[in-house]
Amino acid sequence: MENIINSINAVIWSPALIYLCLAAGLFYTVLTRFMQIRLFKEMLRLLKSGQSSDKGISPFQALAVSLSGRVGTGNIAGVAAAIGFGGPGAIFWMWIVAIFGAATAYIEATLGQLYKEVDEGEYRGGPAYYIEKAMGQTWYAWIFAIATILACGFLLPTVQSNAIGNAVAETIGQGSVVATAMGDFSSNKIITGAVICVLLGFIIFGGVKRIASFAQVVVPFMALAYIITACIIIAINITELPGIIGMIFNDAFTPMAGFGAAIGWGVKRGVYSNEAGQGTAPHAAAAAEVEHPAQQGLVQSFSIYIDTLFVCTATAFMILITGMYNVGPDSASLIIQNVAADTAANSPSFTQMAIESVMPGIGNPFVALALFFFSFTTLMAYYYIAESNVVYIRRFIKLPGVITALKVGIITAVFFGTIKEANLAWTLGDIGVGLMAWVNIIGILIIFFLGRPAIKALKDYEAQLKAGNSKITFNPKSLGIKNATFWENKP
Repeated sequence: MENIINSINAVIWSPALIYLCLAAGLFYTVLTRFMQIRLFKEMLRLLKSGQSSDKGISPFQALAVSLSGRVGTGNIAGVAAAIGFGGPGAIFWMWIVAIFGAATAYIEATLGQLYKEVDEGEYRGGPAYYIEKAMGQTWYAWIFAIATILACGFLLPTVQSNAIGNAVAETIGQGSVVATAMGDFSSNKIITGAVICVLLGFIIFGGVKRIASFAQVVVPFMALAYIITACIIIAINITELPGIIGMIFNDAFTPMAGFGAAIGWGVKRGVYSNEAGQGTAPHAAAAAEVEHPAQQGLVQSFSIYIDTLFVCTATAFMILITGMYNVGPDSASLIIQNVAADTAANSPSFTQMAIESVMPGIGNPFVALALFFFSFTTLMAYYYIAESNVVYIRRFIKLPGVITALKVGIITAVFFGTIKEANLAWTLGDIGVGLMAWVNIIGILIIFFLGRPAIKALKDYEAQLKAGNSKITFNPKSLGIKNATFWENKP
């Protein structure tokens, strides 16, 4: 079974997808005239504007929900894996995919806002909605919806909960061995999985408002605490920082760990972490209450910077500056060995050892706590994304009890992921990310050539800003944007 899963992952994550992610980001960066740099100040202003409503959440809450999906185990264990398999140069490619991906994030989030709907008193939207309305291809929208339910409901949650389980085991030990029909498992991991499931159930049974309220408090706090810790470690080793930055740039274009490996792992873990082009963030973006679709697109573009340029870079600098990493395809053929050969790169171990080397007794519990918050909020976001796509399919087929079944399914997947090994969990997660990215990126490129709706929205918004309009408005019909029914009917 594991060989079959690895073969599927190799097909999905072929070099074609890696270069598609980079090419799409570059394409939209040029078309928007580097909006992710030009409009940086406007992004910051928009974070403080807007209010929630009975139907939608505020722009900041939408940012927090999407960030709770972006900022997760990929920022800790994912960065370690990129370094461990692709070398320090992989971090350079994570930065590249973030900078270009910010433009992709604008496009998909704006489309999510443009084509959102009101369902049972709440805003709903995402790639399935904009594929149907902008492309006119319901069958393709169904492919995305089914792939997303599979990925966010069952595959990706295993990665997040697995990282929590591993971090807890690294901190307090495996505990006793519990023999089951499925094999032998750590008692501490079983207890950890049970606790996560109970807490997750409480949050997701409360709906999107509870998810948003929890995320807007926890996400800024956890990200800030993590970055402050990283800054302390970097400050203690500040004389090493120029050499580390030089190593990242040099190794990005050298055969060390393979030039292709550096690109491949950098892009793969970059997309896994910041999710630009994957199609997850448009769901939260669609739920926001805004005056103009481009506003939430800009806010979501800014979230890429927080995820990759801040949090991922903090992790990378901590690992590299302390030298707590290995590089190589497996433990038997390491190119660089600084720590025990059997240390799993697909785990938070590199990060825990990095902090532990500078702050003895703190590294293991701190990373375990950070991973809990990072991964738990990501699990909440995954549920909301899966639910949005179930709601989309339910528009066509009445499926009584399906939402409850989804909640039970994701909780089961979370428990399974907590107690299983990391490599299988990561491979399943990679398959989920890859499936969604293929369908979504191709979709937004087709939509561009059909009508350029997100580009038209950006030009309209910038024109109103330049004119100094006291009130920002949006009329899709005047821009030649079709089927944006929510905005057409908005009073």
